[in-house]
Amino acid sequence: MLEAANRASRAVNADFAKAIVCFRDELSDEIRRQLKTPTTTVQFDLAPVSIFWYGDLTFAEGARQRLKELVDLGALPVTHGWSHAYVDDVAYQQVVAPMSQDEKSSLWAVSVETGLAIAQAMLAGVDEGLGVGLHSFNPATAKEVRKVPDHWVPMWVLFAGYPAEDPSGGGQRPRRPLGDNFFRAQYGTPWTEMPEVTARLEREGMIQAPMDRDRRWRDVRALAERFGLPW
Repeated sequence: MLEAANRASRAVNADFAKAIVCFRDELSDEIRRQLKTPTTTVQFDLAPVSIFWYGDLTFAEGARQRLKELVDLGALPVTHGWSHAYVDDVAYQQVVAPMSQDEKSSLWAVSVETGLAIAQAMLAGVDEGLGVGLHSFNPATAKEVRKVPDHWVPMWVLFAGYPAEDPSGGGQRPRRPLGDNFFRAQYGTPWTEMPEVTARLEREGMIQAPMDRDRRWRDVRALAERFGLPW
């Protein structure tokens, strides 16, 4: 999961995403209690692994040289205008430096780029047969316990472990139609779903059958009884 995150696409080849991996048994009951938020209740008690994700506001440090490395390798090719001089005079001076010096731009950049890395880590976890989930956490407790630097912005905690339930989680969670959120050419022209594409995704299991409420509630009750959770 960390390898996938480390190889995720990132702007200007900078290191935005940072993470601290913790095992459940390394955290005392009191620390786990302090890390919880109103939407993160028993997850800290059940998940064997917690990955605390942060965005690094000092992402510009070293970015100039890492861009030049990509120029030397041909990943940023001369055919597209790239050179060491272009990195110095344009990419770094006009993009990287201003983005890192403006508070709003920095927060935007680390949020987007760290999110890309987290998504890759989640997909890698699922590919390995794990159950994964993103949740909030108390950043003050994490900062104190894990010695988090001041220039790291807290993002999410990613829980991971082998699922005790069916990996499908009861089926596909409801989502709005594509046309509610995606558009063609301009806002107001909804994207039209392509039935043949939807059918292919369903065949390949990328779109699951809708959740069966009765079955899901039976699963939840069985899990509650197994782990001594309220019901």
